[in-house]
Amino acid sequence: MSGKPVHLAVYDTLADWETGHATAHLARAGHTIRTVGPSTAPVTSTGGLRIQPDAALDDVRPEDSALLILPGADLWDTTDDLAPFARKARAFLAAGVPVAAICGATAGLAREGLLDDRAHTSAVSFYLAATGYAGGERYVETDAVTDGTLVTAGPTEPVAFAREILRLLGVYEGEVLDAWYRLFHDSDAAAYAVLEKAGAL
Repeated sequence: MSGKPVHLAVYDTLADWETGHATAHLARAGHTIRTVGPSTAPVTSTGGLRIQPDAALDDVRPEDSALLILPGADLWDTTDDLAPFARKARAFLAAGVPVAAICGATAGLAREGLLDDRAHTSAVSFYLAATGYAGGERYVETDAVTDGTLVTAGPTEPVAFAREILRLLGVYEGEVLDAWYRLFHDSDAAAYAVLEKAGAL
């Protein structure tokens, strides 16, 4: 573990159910989670949660972070307000620092050109095609995709999204990661014993 915090982007209309598995299990594994907003003014999620960001986007640097997580939000598709977060993702990826995007955030990355040359997924292929991006041939029909330091997932796959993040940051691997996914995605009670034995609960 690098000791650097994981940055969770927060903005109005963010889909609060999409990142909970990832942030909760990263935190339990010892990672510090810091929220980053357009500014430090409070934002409100789709679920009505009021969140006070720890930092403003302009103040976050890739070299000071272990990962940038971009959740979906209605604003990704209705305004250009979140485009600065996609540009920040470009800076992170250029610096070799991981980025994880789910749901509408994948469209933001597509508009920024960050999916043109990387394997990726999203809600459905035609959702991203509507952005006019050039990466359609790299679209993968699966729950979540990791290409290098970029993780993408669709809105119905928060557990698979978390699985890829946990793998990328080395929180769990192999049999333990598989058991974690089976427990939280499939409610497989047999997976609990594997996690308990590994001290992963």
